[in-house]
Amino acid sequence: MDRVFFAAGCLSGLLAVAAGAFGAHGLRARLDPALLEVWKTAANYQLIHALALVAVAWAAQRFPQGTWQPAGWCFLAGTLLFCGSLYGLSALGWRFLGPITPLGGLAFLAGWALLAWAAIK
Repeated sequence: MDRVFFAAGCLSGLLAVAAGAFGAHGLRARLDPALLEVWKTAANYQLIHALALVAVAWAAQRFPQGTWQPAGWCFLAGTLLFCGSLYGLSALGWRFLGPITPLGGLAFLAGWALLAWAAIK
């Protein structure tokens, strides 16, 4: 499972950098500044949690007795729900995604809590 999280983290990081560049160069003239900030927030959180997925993969390899998988799945879910909803909200105007964003934030929080728990345990 550590390879899955490592690959997912690498791919998510690649997509986050691409999304950030697209926002800075492709969307700057097309989006309202407030919506561009929403896009930037999504790219930033995606990049941070891409690194968190890489950390989960590293920890799973280094400390195989730990329970790292739940944290990794929470980071993946948070990326899809939080960042995905913000991308859709800002670029596509999909307002119905607004209520999904906090669920992604909760998944991120759960991931960090589970990562801490796995490290302590």
